[in-house]
Amino acid sequence: MTALHHSELDDGSSRGPTPRRLEDLGQRFHDLEEHIDESPVRQALSVLHGMIQEVRRERGKNAGGSATPLDDIANLYRRAPAMEAAAVTKGLAVGTRAPDFALPGASGELMRLKTLLDKPLVLAFYPLDWSPGCSQQLDLYQDEKDAFEERGTRLVGISVDSIYSHGAWAAVRGLGMTLLSDFHPNGGVARAYQVYRDKDGFSDRALFVIDTSGVIRYAHVSPYIHHVPEIEDLFRAIDTLASTRVPVGG
Repeated sequence: MTALHHSELDDGSSRGPTPRRLEDLGQRFHDLEEHIDESPVRQALSVLHGMIQEVRRERGKNAGGSATPLDDIANLYRRAPAMEAAAVTKGLAVGTRAPDFALPGASGELMRLKTLLDKPLVLAFYPLDWSPGCSQQLDLYQDEKDAFEERGTRLVGISVDSIYSHGAWAAVRGLGMTLLSDFHPNGGVARAYQVYRDKDGFSDRALFVIDTSGVIRYAHVSPYIHHVPEIEDLFRAIDTLASTRVPVGG
């Protein structure tokens, strides 16, 4: 077994590794662990990983009261079981009138499609809160919040999770976008947009850009549920929205 060099753990200062560096090392272990057969070597590596996690927690405590328990919760997706599967839906076509809906947000308020169309709307259907791909996708959109605002576009996430899950997930991950709960009847809106995975009980990963008249102007279903859509493709669709004329189908 190859040991980690001191340089892997040291950030170049006398204080040793930073919490961020320890987090990165923990992620590297997680990525490699599934490729190691069950053996004393795997057990030893698991012990080492546990030691790294303990060091990270202790450093967080000594740094002046940083909320390490919340950090651990926010980063659960890094250790969560993989969610990998091919898409089974195609979604509604461009030019289709977007189905109306009324779904509750994280604080319980009911939101209808027509009340969200004062500006172009991006509906981001994703499988589940807390899962690896969904955490990365919503983090990306949060980081690009200004880019969405500059384009005068509203962004809304939809999944089958409850409002309570949405509220907790948004709080620990610092998500400021609107998250709607397609909880009851389970996946009803995802079904209407033809992106619901019947056998799994949640949606494929899908994006719809809807203009202010309620017409779908861009639609994308990720070929695999663990694939995060290219944000540049989404921005291009938004940027060309005003100049694109799509006939309303049906």
